[in-house]
Amino acid sequence: EQSIDIKPQYGLTDTEVEKMLLESITHAKVDMQLRSVLEAKTEAQQVLLSAYKFLHANAALLSPEEGEGMKNYMVSLKASLETNDKDMILLKMEELNEYTQPFAQRVMDAVISKAMKGRRI
Repeated sequence: EQSIDIKPQYGLTDTEVEKMLLESITHAKVDMQLRSVLEAKTEAQQVLLSAYKFLHANAALLSPEEGEGMKNYMVSLKASLETNDKDMILLKMEELNEYTQPFAQRVMDAVISKAMKGRRI
């Protein structure tokens, strides 16, 4: 009697493949949680960058109190990035967005007024 063992070229046995699949399923929840934290951090960093640019470009349209308030929210958001708490990061990002929304509207109104100055509709 003769027998031949056929091994795949990638060198993994069926047992090893099964083990890898089980580990991937076992760690899927943790992997998804890590991914959601990383996505929240990336989005928060983009929001912070936009906020810094907005503050720099439009400081003249903000009162000193508004500018300080905005900076405080930005510091709070930046501090939340040190945690791995996705919900905290999202909350701080939302707080900054809500605080700055009236300023964005004011800047938009100023830009439109400037563009429309001397024109009739």
